[in-house]
Amino acid sequence: MRTLLAHLEKSVKNDWTIHDAFRVLPRIHLPLMKLITLVAIVGTLALVNSKGQDIGKPAPAFTAENLRGEKISLKQLGGKVVVLEWVNFSCPFVKKHYSSGNLPKLQTDYQAKDVVWVSINSGAKGKQGYHEPDAMEKIAEAEGSKAAHFVMDPTGEIGKAYAAKVTPHLFIINKEGVLVYDGAIDSKASTDVADVESAEKFFVAALEATLAGGEVKNAKNKPYGCGVKY
Repeated sequence: MRTLLAHLEKSVKNDWTIHDAFRVLPRIHLPLMKLITLVAIVGTLALVNSKGQDIGKPAPAFTAENLRGEKISLKQLGGKVVVLEWVNFSCPFVKKHYSSGNLPKLQTDYQAKDVVWVSINSGAKGKQGYHEPDAMEKIAEAEGSKAAHFVMDPTGEIGKAYAAKVTPHLFIINKEGVLVYDGAIDSKASTDVADVESAEKFFVAALEATLAGGEVKNAKNKPYGCGVKY
């Protein structure tokens, strides 16, 4: 039990989310009360590891190179609304939103409204979901990505600055460079494509409010998906 707890604690700190934990726990053969205790502990660890950034504060600055070899920075994108989307094409939650066409359509529709969309993969080299830039470019194209920029962040510097936890995890930065949204793409934490249409569109509502210059409601909520593999 102690060995298992130590392993789970290490996993949560590295790249697990509570969703990952719940997928594994049913396969662990423990007496019911010990299993309940273990679930509570893993949940607490995941929450402790989910501090995130403050809404209403300047978004963390970053400089990176996209898959085309172009340097981009948040400062350079100043004056525009910016979306940061953490992505791992091997994640079933990400597959749900790409195979349905949901994320490619959002990218296309909002970039037509002068939003800058930056997709980021913060997986460490050798971890699940990481690919060399040339391979990642081909995969992103095959998956239908329409993002203006795709950034590889294998050191996790950008991901950790934003406390990106899962894929997909979405952030919105307004024209003044202020973080106004940190959370889930929608309300249905499933891998079922059929749920895309019926889910409450948390991210879309936030982006529309940002573009209109209004207040973003539900500006910080718990994202769902696969843990970022730092």
